[in-house]
Amino acid sequence: MLAPQTKIPFYQAVGDEEQVFDSAYRNRLPLMLKGPTGCGKSRFVEAMAAQRGRSLITVACNEDTSATDLLGRYIVKGGDTIWQDGPVTRALREGAILYLDEVSEAREDVIVVLHPLTDHRRSITIDKLNEEIKASPEFMLIVSFNPGYQKGLKELKPSTRQRFVAMHFDYPHPDLETEIVAKESQCSLEVAKKLVRFGQKIRNLKELGLTETASTRLLVDAAKLIRTGLDPRLSCDVAIIQPLTDEGDIMTALRDVAAMIF
Repeated sequence: MLAPQTKIPFYQAVGDEEQVFDSAYRNRLPLMLKGPTGCGKSRFVEAMAAQRGRSLITVACNEDTSATDLLGRYIVKGGDTIWQDGPVTRALREGAILYLDEVSEAREDVIVVLHPLTDHRRSITIDKLNEEIKASPEFMLIVSFNPGYQKGLKELKPSTRQRFVAMHFDYPHPDLETEIVAKESQCSLEVAKKLVRFGQKIRNLKELGLTETASTRLLVDAAKLIRTGLDPRLSCDVAIIQPLTDEGDIMTALRDVAAMIF
């Protein structure tokens, strides 16, 4: 199923990820994206799907995401009981690109359902319909997760990981990240450069023990606020510092860093 004609999302390649995606797509291989929150994984998938004119079905997985949520269920509509396809089933039928974000957060039965989609079968069996659904040739499965988040609690099994072509994403080099922040937010290069400096300093402050660090996404959000007239320090506070922590001492330390830069 071709996607409606839409503007291709901005994505700045930082390595050979576009070539890898193209080769995996042509060879009908599932793709795994690994990397920290806000480093561009989802935007990359959106851009690749748009470039190829394919529909993109995205599922944000969480601990409550079940196989039934993905495959479908019977529902009552207008007094009748009808079957409603889930996102996985729709993607298979339509030949869409299926993106399961933070797949390691989903329940174990979800991982079991995905296995037949990651090998030569490229199909699922829905017992309630007594039907096997084969993937259209254009179908592609992409999953992502953050291997550093709550390490040891939510990890994909090696037997599952080995079913995918895998790519590691990380925050770009400062010069490239400056270009990305400026382009995405339409702010000045000077502002973008200062925000990237701020982000770099936060990422290097390992002693603060932050669960997550300053992502490119947060820097872009702050840049947008600055561009539309909000004070730079206040923009950093509400778009970067407060989303990262509730600890008073840590917020004070990060505000002091922001004050040195802005």
